[in-house]
Amino acid sequence: MNSPASPPATVPAPVPATCDLCDVHKADRSGAFRVLPPVWRSFGGRSAFAGSVVTVKCFEDNTPVKQLLEGPGLGRVLVVDGGGSLRRALVGGNIGAAAARNGWAGVVVDGCVRDVAELAACDLGILALAPMPLPTERRVAGEVDVPVQVQGVTVRPGEWLCADADGVVVMTKAPG
Repeated sequence: MNSPASPPATVPAPVPATCDLCDVHKADRSGAFRVLPPVWRSFGGRSAFAGSVVTVKCFEDNTPVKQLLEGPGLGRVLVVDGGGSLRRALVGGNIGAAAARNGWAGVVVDGCVRDVAELAACDLGILALAPMPLPTERRVAGEVDVPVQVQGVTVRPGEWLCADADGVVVMTKAPG
């Protein structure tokens, strides 16, 4: 039973295969369906995840990432535009555990993570570019719920993201 302070537990929704989604949308030229470049490494306990997108833009400061993931996830996916920095980790074990506990489906970090063994134990999808043991500097910098650029692809708040072993796709709305 959840305590009053705990968000309700979420059951992961079935995740459509990204290959199947690409087959359906391969002729889309509208920009409503996008595929992120194949640069991601999986660090979380879930190999596939999907959900409505929340965005954050920050550079080598994970203050807004921590604030969001310590709140109710409601089965959503946090997309972090970390500018592709390989110098500081934006998500670590404590933040990953909080995200899993709070019902986030996944996190996609255009940057680095740390505490790799701890992240692997989290019931959460986590994709990032690489591991980096250095933590961030706290400057309270960042923007939340703004369109972001992730490896050159625009991702907007409220869009839908699906990730599995074959890749990551973003759509203007959930399939179906």
